[in-house]
Amino acid sequence: MKRNLYLAATVVAGVIGSAGMAQAQDKPTIAVVAKVGGIPWFNAMEQGIEEMGDELGVDAYMVGPTSADPALQVRAVEDLIARGVDVIGVVPNDREVLEPVLKKARDQGIIVLTHESPDSENIDYDFEMISAQQLGEEHAKLLADTTGCEGSYAVYVGGLNVPAHNAWADAAVQWLDANCPDMKQAADRFGVAESVDDSRNTTLDLIRAHPDLAGIMSFGSQGTIGAARAVKERGLAGDIKVMGLFSPGQGRRLVHEGVITGGFQWSPLEAGKAFVALGDRLYDGGEIADGDDLPVLGKVRLDGHTLFASKPLELNEETVDQLAELGL
Repeated sequence: MKRNLYLAATVVAGVIGSAGMAQAQDKPTIAVVAKVGGIPWFNAMEQGIEEMGDELGVDAYMVGPTSADPALQVRAVEDLIARGVDVIGVVPNDREVLEPVLKKARDQGIIVLTHESPDSENIDYDFEMISAQQLGEEHAKLLADTTGCEGSYAVYVGGLNVPAHNAWADAAVQWLDANCPDMKQAADRFGVAESVDDSRNTTLDLIRAHPDLAGIMSFGSQGTIGAARAVKERGLAGDIKVMGLFSPGQGRRLVHEGVITGGFQWSPLEAGKAFVALGDRLYDGGEIADGDDLPVLGKVRLDGHTLFASKPLELNEETVDQLAELGL
């Protein structure tokens, strides 16, 4: 009789344990691989990831490689696959380099999301806070308005294979070719916009080589800062228009000094929240259709597997302090 009671208790404990495990697994583990850790843009994204994770009751965190080396992102994704996470998000440094490891993740049943990479293939969805066309064209219009379409200009991106950066740059250049035909690029675009030092040094070289340099558009969070510092060092604030993406907290003084002309971007904090909200929705079996009103992203346009929101942030003297105080 005691043996039967022991067996019954064991069975009951097993059932309770299984139910507890099932309940524990009701919410996913969501891990997001940044381009590079420790810089203001991705610090804000990490804050958003953690805040939305707390709000939804999910285990959500960011992995920040020590540099923008695509191989480090591959290694990070491999590690997350080995850990058995449920959702992997990536902001790719190089789409093509990541494709094999993202396919491996999906083959193992992991939901894969990207941001700033609409051409990625081995994913469930990519999401964009603003369309590449709109972001690029807004910067081109700002450059045209502030230079009068006179002189030459330069374009910085985070890397020559960073998908979103080059899409933004393409849109900007195409708009300028059509609307400011006499304004030409001083040189081919430079893949320096994720490094303050590299963008600063590139700007100093351009100033020496191109006396007619009128503007710099930077599609990367550190390029605008580095370019502005170089322009300020040479006493050319206002003469060379510097614009692009940057952390408001990092660039607010340069804006008020008239060194950074302005720019357009989106909130990395909101992008971090979107990674978690979207991952949680998909993990729960939610479907997404064109025109859906999604948490964080709002109403979206679905093109293939890319979700386009319309969440632009304008950076200027009126907005930069407020955005900086929000931690951006």
